[in-house]
Amino acid sequence: MQIRRLPPEEGAIDRWLREAWLPYHRDLEAAVEAHALADDVDLDEEATDHWLDRLEDDDFRAWVAVDGESGDSTAPLSQVEGRLAGFITTEIDEAPAVFDRPDRLLVGDFYVAEPYRGSGLADDLLSRAAQRAREAGCRDVELNVDVDNERALAFYEKQGFEPRRYRMSVGAEELQR
Repeated sequence: MQIRRLPPEEGAIDRWLREAWLPYHRDLEAAVEAHALADDVDLDEEATDHWLDRLEDDDFRAWVAVDGESGDSTAPLSQVEGRLAGFITTEIDEAPAVFDRPDRLLVGDFYVAEPYRGSGLADDLLSRAAQRAREAGCRDVELNVDVDNERALAFYEKQGFEPRRYRMSVGAEELQR
C-alpha cells in the first residue's frame, strides 16, 4: 500500500472522483440518512475544475492510498495500476487576528474502502493529517462527523478525538411560531 499526495492534475482528479470520492459519498449516503446524493450526480468538468482549484490552494491537501501499486512511485496517479483504497483531505484553518487561538488543521473527507477497514489504513491516513498539522504549526486536528455514523464516531474516539461543540439543525418551517 502506498499513500501519495493527490496532485492538481485533471487525470488524477478524474480518477479519484470516480474511484474514491463518489464511492465514499455513496457509502456515507447508505449509513447516514441526511447525506443523500442528488439522483443526477455528474462528475463533469466542473467537478474536476472545483477540485483542481482546491488542490492548487497551499492550505489544502489530499492523500490517496493505492493498493497494488508497483513500479515507479512518481508515475502519474492517472496511470498507476492498483485500487484506490482510501483518502483523506485536510485544510489549514488560520485563526483570524481577533481570536486568541492557534491555527488548526481541519479534516474534510476521510474514507477507507470496505475491504481495507480494520487494516490500519485509517490510522496511516490520519497520521498523514497529523504530520501535516505539525508541519504547518497547527496545534489541533479537528473534524466533523455525522451523529448517525457510529463506526466513524467509535474510530475517532479511539484516536482521542473529543467533542468540543455541537452543530444543531432544525427545519426553518419548524421554527415558525
